[in-house]
Amino acid sequence: MRRREFITTAFCALAWPLEGLAQPTSRVPRIGFLGLGQATEWKDQIDALRAGLKRFGYVEGSNLLLEFRWAAEVSELHKFAEQLSRLNVDIIIAPASTQVEPALQVTKTIPIVFAQHADPVGIGHVRSLARPGGNVTGVSMLLTEMAAKGLEILTEAIPEAPRVGVMWNSTTPTHARVVLALEEAAARKNITLVRAPIRTADDFDRAFDLMVSEKANSVLVPSSPVTNTRRQSLADLGIKHRLPTMFTNRANVEAGGLMSYGPNFNNMYRYVAFYVDKILKGAEPGDLPVEQASKYELVLNMATARAIGTDLPSILIARADEVIE
Repeated sequence: MRRREFITTAFCALAWPLEGLAQPTSRVPRIGFLGLGQATEWKDQIDALRAGLKRFGYVEGSNLLLEFRWAAEVSELHKFAEQLSRLNVDIIIAPASTQVEPALQVTKTIPIVFAQHADPVGIGHVRSLARPGGNVTGVSMLLTEMAAKGLEILTEAIPEAPRVGVMWNSTTPTHARVVLALEEAAARKNITLVRAPIRTADDFDRAFDLMVSEKANSVLVPSSPVTNTRRQSLADLGIKHRLPTMFTNRANVEAGGLMSYGPNFNNMYRYVAFYVDKILKGAEPGDLPVEQASKYELVLNMATARAIGTDLPSILIARADEVIE
């Protein structure tokens, strides 16, 4: 049930051009996409990217080619980044910090555009948001602040003796900073955190077993490529263990997670087309400011709440941007 129309202001501020669209040239530009997981798990984001490119006049297979590389594990990303570099693609789209890191290791000249980077300045992928410098720019989200807010919302929903499991990914470069922010927020709120690190989806069961054994009464899952794509497995584990779950990506809630607090990921991928167009027309990535999502949405899944026997506070339901019945 739609509570409020969610609009990501920073993205809607983009004035989509009505003229000066991409013109046919003798050479068709090639854009590399460094993915993690299976292509089917990224369908919504890729569709959003293609829609954004179309608004700028780019039609895949006509005046633009997309070269996808899908790594099954983080350890394969470097190999696929090298492949895209050898192809001499015009731009590499590396969605998050997990993909930006290996892309930067293989090229300092090919422009790299991210779509959902959690902290590009904090981990040194850009010099500043206003003047990124180097060959990297794109769209970011304030994951450290979002995670802390998500922790606050989760403990508001589940206030009894808060022991919150944090399933963080040690292969995601930004997650160490996210965990630190969560520890600071937890100390202020007298919340006990149960840290459950993972590296791959194979670790999900072990992480939940750990959190259950440590008597966590809810689970917070910061955004990472593996948790964004393997969302059904995570939703099923939350329901199996009757644990309320908080995510960053609304797609996790659509799959059966209890709650999410974060930006609209599809809007972020649509906005990547802006950077692609500017760079193909001659702009230097280091001169293009990093955009940040400025609006965030709270999504609740009431079917999941019923399945795990959780009564969400009416005030929280009223505040939600969307409630899935």
